[in-house]
Amino acid sequence: MTFPLTTNHHGDNMTEMVITPVKIENRLYELSHEIDEAHEQLSKAEMDYHKAKSAFELAIARARILTGNASAKMRVQDVADHALLQCYDEFQSLQISEAMVKAARANAQRIRTQVDIARSIGTSVRASMET
Repeated sequence: MTFPLTTNHHGDNMTEMVITPVKIENRLYELSHEIDEAHEQLSKAEMDYHKAKSAFELAIARARILTGNASAKMRVQDVADHALLQCYDEFQSLQISEAMVKAARANAQRIRTQVDIARSIGTSVRASMET
């Protein structure tokens, strides 16, 4: 069975690509390893996120208390703003770790989609071989 293509997913020129059950099995095997790696990356990203969130929440609470005690005439929003400015590094770490979690989740979804596509192609190849 052949599928006419002008380029493959790497951008290499091709006139046609033969898809066999063995190639599909090999791709699914590769994807199973990618799933394991993606799960490890997601677990680490989530752990880093929760550490950063805890550090930020403690730092912001500490800064609010210190800022509030220093100036009793400040509005609540001013105290919060000053506290946030004092916790810039913790806030930035939290934002970066949140972005890493989102990227890891997107990568896991990308791999799941590739598995679904490979399964669909596998079903098609098997059906065409039976006819």
